[in-house]
Amino acid sequence: MGAPDNPCTRCGACCASFRVDFARAELEGEGGSVPAGLAIELTAQLCRMRGTDHARPRCAALVGTVGVQARCGIYEWRPSPCREFGARAPLGLGDEACTRARARHGLPPL
Repeated sequence: MGAPDNPCTRCGACCASFRVDFARAELEGEGGSVPAGLAIELTAQLCRMRGTDHARPRCAALVGTVGVQARCGIYEWRPSPCREFGARAPLGLGDEACTRARARHGLPPL
C-alpha cells in the first residue's frame, strides 16, 4: 500500500464513486496483475472492477469505511485507471475528480 501519510491511500471516496473499466490484458490470467475474481468481463477486450457499476458504486477491492479509514485491498495489483487517478495532482492533494468523489461522500476537498 502507499505511504500512510498520503490521504489518497486511506480515503476511499474514489473507490466508491466511479466505474472502473480496464483492458482485459491487465487481468492476472492474461499476464497482468488484477485478480480475475474481482473483475467482470464486458467484452473480449474490456473488463470492469466488480461493484463499480452499481447505482452506489463501491469497488469490491475496497476495505474499510470511506472517509474514515479505507484502503485498496489490491493496491499493488490495482488496474491502470486506479493507478492514474489523481496522478496529475501534487502528492496528497486531490484533483477535480477527487474533489467530486469526496463531495459525494460528504467529505471536504483535500
